Amino acid sequence: MDALRKNGVDTVFCLPGESFLGILDTLLDTPEIKLVTCRHEAGAAFMAEAYGKLTGKPAVCLVTRGPGACNASIGVHNAKHDSTPMLVLIGHATRYEVQREAFQEIEYRHMYLDLTKWVAQIDSVDRIPEFVGRAVNLATSGRQGPVALVMPEDMLDDEIAIPDAPPAITVQPEPSESQMAAFRALLEKAQRPFLISGSVLSEQAVNDLTAFAEANRIPATVGFRRQDCFDMTSPCYAGDIGYGPIPADLADRVKESDLIIAVGSRLNTIITQDFTLFDRLGDNQELIHVHPASEEIGRLYTPVLGIQSGTAEFAAAARAMTPVAYDHRTTWVEDAHAAYLETLTPPPCDAPLDPGRAMLQLQDWLPEDAIVTVDAGAYSSWPLRFLRFKRPMRLLAGNLGAMGSSVPAGVAAAITCPDRQVVSLLGDGSALMTGQEIATAMQNKAKPIVILFNNGIYGTIRLNQENHYPGRVSGTDLVNPDFAAWARSFGAHGEAVERTEDFLPALERAKASGTAALIELRIDEDLVSSRTTLSAARDKALAARNGD
Repeated sequence: MDALRKNGVDTVFCLPGESFLGILDTLLDTPEIKLVTCRHEAGAAFMAEAYGKLTGKPAVCLVTRGPGACNASIGVHNAKHDSTPMLVLIGHATRYEVQREAFQEIEYRHMYLDLTKWVAQIDSVDRIPEFVGRAVNLATSGRQGPVALVMPEDMLDDEIAIPDAPPAITVQPEPSESQMAAFRALLEKAQRPFLISGSVLSEQAVNDLTAFAEANRIPATVGFRRQDCFDMTSPCYAGDIGYGPIPADLADRVKESDLIIAVGSRLNTIITQDFTLFDRLGDNQELIHVHPASEEIGRLYTPVLGIQSGTAEFAAAARAMTPVAYDHRTTWVEDAHAAYLETLTPPPCDAPLDPGRAMLQLQDWLPEDAIVTVDAGAYSSWPLRFLRFKRPMRLLAGNLGAMGSSVPAGVAAAITCPDRQVVSLLGDGSALMTGQEIATAMQNKAKPIVILFNNGIYGTIRLNQENHYPGRVSGTDLVNPDFAAWARSFGAHGEAVERTEDFLPALERAKASGTAALIELRIDEDLVSSRTTLSAARDKALAARNGD
């Protein structure tokens, strides 16, 4: 704990275990580090991941051996995919027990190898400063991510007197003058450039990248669940290029581009629309790929210019660059932005509760520095389409697609930033995975507002069923509790909403309650997504099957 404190760690999210009782005892004498006791290791990992996204520095996810490490692995996997700094401390069997299939023993250097940037076991207490310093450096440098340290139980009982190591430093590459000159030359000759913004965490970096795009009249899109990585109110914003791009013709616009500028994006299967987005690459289209990890540049696509740089460092350099002539791109930018603006009108809805209009109400209600967390699921298309993020407003939404992140992330955000309004959105399928972390909110007097979309189904899977096996429902129906009563059982405020006009008053009551709150939105299951309905998907699949 002393080594962590000296490296700037100030928060530990944990589920207590007997393998690290000494650490729990030490925390009583380390007031600089806040201990948050959670109700499930997955919740603890999701909380630490949310903290890393918000602050740009790692929190600790502290879990016990075996089942504890396994439970936490989902949140750690999320941090790896989202390039989020995190330190995972895992209690372990004693050193004389290992390799004997000891109680709850796992070889974490194998299990966590692909989930983290580095996993190591500290067998000698005198190497703690070295291991902690290296862990913090790796977690925060280059492509950020989680690092795991394994602690044998008996090692934690050893005593030694050693000097403190200096605090770890964070290292991020920067673009060179020659690279920026080459970048400007490529941009100057481009007729239809397009910017793809990936993991851009800092507020300054987002503002710099937006200012660069506006100064050079470049339309910009964001990757899957990266809506707060570009100013969505900017006249250059063109929508998001995730699953089911918004607007629908966005992928076509990107394909028409003659220069792609990818900043902080790994250009994975989602962003590239199953690797179809860059079919013209090398012919009539060129790629500039900016990423802090050299191994990502050219891994899937060969760029005409690769720049290994932190996103903040590149964005600052791009903003400082003398803008290129842009008059010939005015229509290109304006048309892309106009197509996005058209998507902000919700589709027609005859149901009592219109989720699109409810999200527009939420957008108007949220303060400009709100923190919004969004879970996985088809329902998420409603908030991700109709909420407009502009820093300091933040979005915490993992692109891994792991269910169960939203409530823990919201609790962590409310604990970390108690003066900011936190709203957590999730579906009924996710609610009973980690929703019990509402108890952690109550214990820490945190006040997130949880908005729960209840349609009685696993929506994403049901939609895929209708697309592939129309009319044949199997395994996707849910029988749910009274979620409002469930929330009240924790001592939180809870109520249900069944009509659009009742949503905004419910939000006001939730805020006025002075405690954590849950609003259950009872949604017609047919309104599974902002892009389509279940009945429309079924009819389309049946027509295709019948040759119509």
